[in-house]
Amino acid sequence: MKIDPRRSSAFTAAVDTGSLEGAADQLGITSSAVSQRISALEQEFGTPLLVRSRPCRPTIPGMRLLQYLRRSLLLESEFLAEMGMDAGPARVALAVNNDTLATWLLPALAPILAAEGLLAEFVLDNQGHTFTLLEEGRVLACISGKAQPMHGCTAMPLGLMRYRMVASTAFARRCFPDGIEREAARVAPVVVFDRKDSLQSAFLLEHLGLPEGSYPCHYVPASDPYVHAIRLGFGYGMLPLEQCQLLLDTGELVDLALRFPVDVPLYWHAWRIQPQRVERMGVALVAAARAVLLSLPDEEQG
Repeated sequence: MKIDPRRSSAFTAAVDTGSLEGAADQLGITSSAVSQRISALEQEFGTPLLVRSRPCRPTIPGMRLLQYLRRSLLLESEFLAEMGMDAGPARVALAVNNDTLATWLLPALAPILAAEGLLAEFVLDNQGHTFTLLEEGRVLACISGKAQPMHGCTAMPLGLMRYRMVASTAFARRCFPDGIEREAARVAPVVVFDRKDSLQSAFLLEHLGLPEGSYPCHYVPASDPYVHAIRLGFGYGMLPLEQCQLLLDTGELVDLALRFPVDVPLYWHAWRIQPQRVERMGVALVAAARAVLLSLPDEEQG
C-alpha cells in the first residue's frame, strides 16, 4: 500500500492548523475536499485517524501515522540533499516550554540550525506537557521535564533551570514586610503563567502549607509580559535565574525565599532513528545546554 500524498497532506494540515477550515486555507482547497481526503485515508487504513473536534486531534493510530509522516519528510529532504538536488531547508517542529525559549535556547540553537540548514517551528507548552506533543506526532523532538523516554525514543539530560520566588521591592515592602509568611501569602496576589503552571502552587504548598485556591492569582501567559507584571508589582512569582539575576543585582526585584531555589530538570527527547542532520542538531543542542544550565545530580544524568 502506498500512502496518497494529497490525503496525507490534508491529514497533517488538519492537525497542524487545528481545523478542516484551516487545512483548506493552507492547501488552497475546500474544507469539504479536506474532509473527503482524510476520510479516504481512514478507509484505506480501516481506522479513524482524526478526531474532528476543535481543535482537531489525531487518534492513537493517527499519532503513529503523523510520527511516520513527519520523519519521512525529513528523510526525503536529506536524501535529496545528498543526491545534490535542491530540496530547500528542512523544517523541524520542536516542543519547548516558554521559559526555555525565552532564555537559553535561541542563542544555543541559532548556530546549530544555520550549520545544518534547518528551519525550526517551535510549539510551546509547559515542560510537563511537551512530551505529549511528541507522543502525538505533532513534533519531532521536545524539551521536557520527564526523564523517561517513550518507546522508540531517547532522553538525554540537559541540566537544571533554577527558579527564584521574586517580587518588586515595593511589592515586597507592602505585602511581605516581615518576609514571605503564611498569613501574608493568603492575601498577596501571585503571578502565575497559565493554568498548567504549578511552580508557584507547589512552592506555597511545600513551604507555607497553602493549598491551591487559598490565595489570589494573576494569570499572565507570555514570558516577557510575565516578567513585566512582576516588575510592575502585580504580584510575586517564580522567574528563571537567567531572567531575574540582573534585576536582583540592581535591587529592582528581591528574592523572597533566598534559601529555597526551585530547580527544574530538563531532558531532550528525540527518535532513536532520525535524519542525520536532526541527530547532529540534538547532539550539539545537548552540549550547548549543558554549558549554560546547572548540572543534574549524578544519579539523574543517565
